[in-house]
Amino acid sequence: APFTTNHAMNCPTGGLPSVRHNEVRDYFGQLLNEVCNDVQIEPRLQPLDGEQLSGHGRSANTDQEARLDISARSVWGGRFEKTFFDVHVFTATSPSYVSSSIDSLYRRQELDKRRQYEQRVLQVKHASFTPIVL
Repeated sequence: APFTTNHAMNCPTGGLPSVRHNEVRDYFGQLLNEVCNDVQIEPRLQPLDGEQLSGHGRSANTDQEARLDISARSVWGGRFEKTFFDVHVFTATSPSYVSSSIDSLYRRQELDKRRQYEQRVLQVKHASFTPIVL
């Protein structure tokens, strides 16, 4: 493919999407650290031990080494309630998204993260899950 600005922003070979993701993750983690307890970057999820994740079938992440981007206590609930966050950074101006509205693009990315992780966090970790989509 020709090397264009759009290609540079989206091509995983050069690593820019990962750099953008990690910068958002780290900055959000720093902000949470100012106001929350027990902030962790890339915490591992508890391995599954026969749990059946309801409602999401094959699309749920069942990897035994699964991690989310950030976890913190006292975000939405009480002092000891844990919340997990997963960051997704995408370029809404990519040619593949040209026929979709901005609202539908963000909603689709959010639902994808929820499909991957929400039931596992709720059922296994007994915590809350919030996707961060930019």
